[in-house]
Amino acid sequence: MAHGNFAPGMHRTRSTIAGFCALAWLAGCASYQPAPLSAAQNAQAIEARTLTDSRLEAFIAAAGDAEHPAPAGSTPQIAWDVTSLTLAALYYHPDLDIARARSAAARSDVVTAQQIPNPSLSFEDLSYAPRGAGPAQWTIAPVINFLIETAGKRSLRTSEARALAAAARADLSGASWQVRGGVRDALLALWAAQSRLSLLRQRLTLSDQLATLLEHRFAAGEASSLDVARERTHRNEASLAARDAEREAGLARAQLAAAIGIPLRALDGIEISFGMFDQPLSLGDESASGELRRVALTQRSDVQGLLAQYAAAESALALETAYQYPNLTLSPGYSFDSTQNRYLLLPAVELPLFNHNQGRIAESLARREEAAARFTALQTRIIDAIDGATLAYRVSASSMQTADALLAGEKDREQRTLRSFQAGAIDRPTLLAVQLERLAAEQARLEALLQAQRAVGTLEDALQHSFFGPALTPSLEQNPRLAGSPAPR
Repeated sequence: MAHGNFAPGMHRTRSTIAGFCALAWLAGCASYQPAPLSAAQNAQAIEARTLTDSRLEAFIAAAGDAEHPAPAGSTPQIAWDVTSLTLAALYYHPDLDIARARSAAARSDVVTAQQIPNPSLSFEDLSYAPRGAGPAQWTIAPVINFLIETAGKRSLRTSEARALAAAARADLSGASWQVRGGVRDALLALWAAQSRLSLLRQRLTLSDQLATLLEHRFAAGEASSLDVARERTHRNEASLAARDAEREAGLARAQLAAAIGIPLRALDGIEISFGMFDQPLSLGDESASGELRRVALTQRSDVQGLLAQYAAAESALALETAYQYPNLTLSPGYSFDSTQNRYLLLPAVELPLFNHNQGRIAESLARREEAAARFTALQTRIIDAIDGATLAYRVSASSMQTADALLAGEKDREQRTLRSFQAGAIDRPTLLAVQLERLAAEQARLEALLQAQRAVGTLEDALQHSFFGPALTPSLEQNPRLAGSPAPR
């Protein structure tokens, strides 16, 4: 053993090593960056959101149809339809920001799980003993404690964290589908309200003309008061229905703004295209095909999320099982007193005398069984949702055929009546009555078409397969509103 005074060179060498260690420690430390949140400034930023934001336009252009690129050097004109408005929602909607933050936190948990436990510094002895007239005696015995994890605990902990990160990514994908469905439903409601309003205004115009003609005939003694009263009632009903349609259109616009994540006034001056809803979609047997059903039952975002959660439960169970085997702590150290130097090695191990982690193992086993049961319940719900949506689509398609046939008959009848009126064979009230019946058939067709489009939307949600417009594949991990984030894929 070495003892006595140390040479000055040795002191300088140890000081240099200590300095390098301190610098290395400081270099590995993260610095705190404050990010205060102001309610007023945040609300102002939300109120300032528009659909003419240049970064939004770039985001939509990057995620657009590659088969129809804009000419070089030109700014593409965005057609605000279900596809572009969905991309705007993916750009603005706060639910995706929440899902991104959760996914980032889950990825950080993987880094935490992979970390090797830091050693700790303790002292076997640290004392000072005065010796009367002689020199005082110091005793210093520092010990560094290294935790050695056994039975692959760090690997199992990392596997659990990675599975939870995969579940968080699946939740982000699921949030994007929910945002898409919200935009689609709001657009469908706005299209239906505006279409109803257009038909009701036509009906109101015809009813007003018919009521006026009957009032003139009643004054001439050529019509009964009952006919006049009945037509006035129809006119008033049409007027009230038009007011209701105006209110529904306003509410649908507000619903659309909320679905995108923008203030309502951001839709002012925006021309929205509803061409996707004007005609029923012919899905054929695609909606019930085994391939789409199989993909939904195996690849839907919530299916992938629950599979990842089950994998995490498996890793958690394996980790708790591994905790039956105790970790080892090695504590090498050095003891110096005034007379001698000693080198120490103090191993320590937990003694599993009172339990073998049975409680935590049982808890993890139950959580794995719960995850399996939740997965089975989810697939059952998906099967029921696909079956129900497919049935609703088929029924609505049959109703559409009936409505189309009735409307075609009413249009043919209107044409024949118009020719008779032009020939002087019938009077104008008769023509107006036939035109009102044709409008009633158009409104019935509109309601049948609305039900058919809603059934397609429900089928979209059940299959997580796009029928209204192309499938969207922008990158979701990075917030597109942040400067420097990558362009969408």
